[in-house]
Amino acid sequence: MDEIKHREQVDLIREVFYYQNRFDGKTIVLKIDYPILNASHFPQLLKDMAMLRATGIEIILIPGAREWIDAVLKEYDIESEYLNGVRIATRDSIPFIRMAAFDVANRLMTLLTAFQANAVIGNFIRARGIGVVNGVDFQHSGVVEKILVEPLQQILDQGMIPIFPCIGWNAAGKPYNVSSDDVAVAVAEALKAEKLFFVTNSDGFMESRFKLPTGLVKNSDGRVARLSLEEAEEVLALNAGNPDSDLKYLALALAACRKGTERAHVVDGRMEGAILREIFSNLGIGTMVYGNDYESIRPMKAEDIGDVLRLMQPLIEEGILIKRTEDDLMVRHGDYVVYSIDDVVHACGALHDYGEGQAEIAGIATNPVYRHLSMGRKIVSYLVDKAERMGLHRVFALTTRTVDWFEQMGFVETTLETLPEKKREAYDHARKSRIFALELKDRKPIKS
Repeated sequence: MDEIKHREQVDLIREVFYYQNRFDGKTIVLKIDYPILNASHFPQLLKDMAMLRATGIEIILIPGAREWIDAVLKEYDIESEYLNGVRIATRDSIPFIRMAAFDVANRLMTLLTAFQANAVIGNFIRARGIGVVNGVDFQHSGVVEKILVEPLQQILDQGMIPIFPCIGWNAAGKPYNVSSDDVAVAVAEALKAEKLFFVTNSDGFMESRFKLPTGLVKNSDGRVARLSLEEAEEVLALNAGNPDSDLKYLALALAACRKGTERAHVVDGRMEGAILREIFSNLGIGTMVYGNDYESIRPMKAEDIGDVLRLMQPLIEEGILIKRTEDDLMVRHGDYVVYSIDDVVHACGALHDYGEGQAEIAGIATNPVYRHLSMGRKIVSYLVDKAERMGLHRVFALTTRTVDWFEQMGFVETTLETLPEKKREAYDHARKSRIFALELKDRKPIKS
């Protein structure tokens, strides 16, 4: 058990270095819900952001301010009305809205200064008024028209952290109250951000809160780990009419990915270290919407061999797999596939064609940290499909310790005599492996 824990720690360190290298010089935009600013660990969150900025990752912060603006307006006895979720910023209220929005931004700048990070609150937003809609004059409520990329990029190039209050200005200098959520999406699009975070004050996408399609990848606590664009659309469709704010963030994440942001995340900001865990691990602890190739089963490349051997070694030591060397894998590299997440190998397997219409499924190994993702089953399913495409009629597997696992996937125990002659001759009688086979005709899909 200590050895397994040690391997998990080493794998985690490798992941951190991998992502640090991947995101060096890249831009990460964070929109933070106002209630998170009052959490006891919020200073630590900003300290983490200062650390990321110091390592070369460009950080942009967009704090929400709705609740604080409401409180300030109430204190000064100024009425504040909403229509379809949009505040109607009147001529009387806009000075106080500006004051509250900049107050929130200043809180972040003060904390960042304490952590030796340089921050700037700037007027990087060009806005225009919403105008009169269905007879309602939205006055000083506006929408983002443009993000001033050039001065913003100059600030980033100087190693500073820009902070965006929820205020934009038109060309004549008229201020408008704009949505922090919309600002976040606009900034991510304008800067071609690698990641956009919505740091929320809720549990996230748990089955207990939402209707979810089957087959989604989940974290160990049951939270949905990631969604393709199509899956995100399906979740939104299944929960149409549900007013839960996380669905709003999912829709924004989907929109951001469609506009060019590689990945958008909805994260529970009440969990200390949530941002670091989401950035520097394959699965993270929030829900990621991705528009590029994030995970895949693909042919093994020569540079994968070292990673594949590391996956296999613990199973070889336990006697579950037979010993394989780098030369063995190189000779038969065309038989192997790997399961990669962000191009990091976490599982592997092989399909060896022995003629006579039969092939062996062998060398299945997975990273134990991601055992709950059923990568091994997915690889077996992939290899079975590959065998069908090759025109084979049967696949088989030899095992000493995973009998139940193969049976659950529909494999049936058989005898040595049913195997191709070439495999019968190579069979290790001392090992006494049991033989399981799957007839490909009329087979049922393997459940993952």
